[in-house]
Amino acid sequence: MKKYLSPALAAACLFSFAHISFAQSKPAATDQPYKVVKSEKVGGDGAFDYVLADASARRLYFARGDRVMVHDLDTLKLVKEIPDCKGARGVAVDPKAHHGFSSSSPVVMWDSQTLATIKTIAVEGKPDAMFFDPGTEHVYVLSHVAPNATVLDSKDGSIVGTIDLGGAPEQAVADNQGHIYVNLEDKAQVAVIDAKTLKVTAHYDFSDKGKVATGLALDVKNRILFACCRNPAICVVLNADDGKVITTLPIGGWCDGAVFNPATMEAFTSQRDGTLTVIKQTSPGKFEVVQTVQTKNGAKTCTLDSKTNQIFLITADRLPPPPAAPGEPAARPGRGAIVPDSFTILVVGK
Repeated sequence: MKKYLSPALAAACLFSFAHISFAQSKPAATDQPYKVVKSEKVGGDGAFDYVLADASARRLYFARGDRVMVHDLDTLKLVKEIPDCKGARGVAVDPKAHHGFSSSSPVVMWDSQTLATIKTIAVEGKPDAMFFDPGTEHVYVLSHVAPNATVLDSKDGSIVGTIDLGGAPEQAVADNQGHIYVNLEDKAQVAVIDAKTLKVTAHYDFSDKGKVATGLALDVKNRILFACCRNPAICVVLNADDGKVITTLPIGGWCDGAVFNPATMEAFTSQRDGTLTVIKQTSPGKFEVVQTVQTKNGAKTCTLDSKTNQIFLITADRLPPPPAAPGEPAARPGRGAIVPDSFTILVVGK
C-alpha cells in the first residue's frame, strides 16, 4: 500500500530542502575577502624593514635599527626588546633549537624562549635580509655586498660558510628538499643553492619581464616560485625546477615582501603603496590576482602566522621627503622622516 505525505508535511519538507540548498550555496567563511582585521599603533623609534612571525612560540619579531622588538603574536603587546643589534634589518628563528638571530653587525644570537642574549657573531658584508632553512638548520645572513650570504649553524651560531650568489640578494625561501631560492634584486634572477654543498647550481633569469626583484614566495607542493619585481610592478610566476616563466601578474607598487600559505594555496605580496596582492592558482597552470587588499602606505614587508592564516605587516606614518637638489633624482616614495610614535602593526585576515 502506497503512503502519501500530508500537505503540511510536504510543505515542511520543501521548506527544509530549500533552506539546505540555500545554505549550501552561500559562500563559506574562507571565501570571504581579506581585510585589515586589526591595527595596533605600538610606537617606538627607529627604522624598520622585515617582520617575522614565530607561529609556534606566538611571537612577532621586527628590527628597529639598534634593537629587535618582540611582541606577542596574539595580543600584539610588547614582550621584550633585544638590545645591541646594530643596523639590524631582519630576524631568523630556529623553533627547534630555540635560537633567534638578528641580521645586524655583529649578528646577535639569543634564546628564543627566555629572549636572553647568548652571544654575538662577527660577519662580513652588510647584513640585510635573513632566512632560516629548517632542512639543514642553517641561518642565511644575506648581504648586497660580498659575501652575499654567510651561513650559520643555528644550533651554536658557528659560521658554516659563505656564498657568492652572483648578485644582491633580497628574500629567500627553501623547498625542504635540499634547495634554497634567493631573489637577486640587481639581476632580476633567482639564484638556486644546493643546501648541502652551499653551491649555486642555477640562475633563473627573468630580466626580460621585470627589474628590481625583491619579494619571493614558494608553493612547495606544486613547485611554483612567485618572484616580485618593482619595474614594472609584477609578480613573475616560475617553475621552481627549471626556472621556466609560467606567467606574469600585476601587483602594487614597490613590493618588498611575499609569502605563500599552503593551507589556503595563496601567495601574498606586500607593497609600499599600501596594498597586499592575493594570488591564487584558479585552474591547472593558470594564476590570477584574486584580491587587492588596502593596507597602509609603507607596509612593504609581510609574514604569515600559519596557525591563524593571518598576514602581519608593519609600517609607520612619514613626513613628505625634502625636495631633491637640482639635478638629483626625487626621493623614493615613503622615504620621508618617520612621524614619532606612529609605528603600527597590521593584521590581515578574514
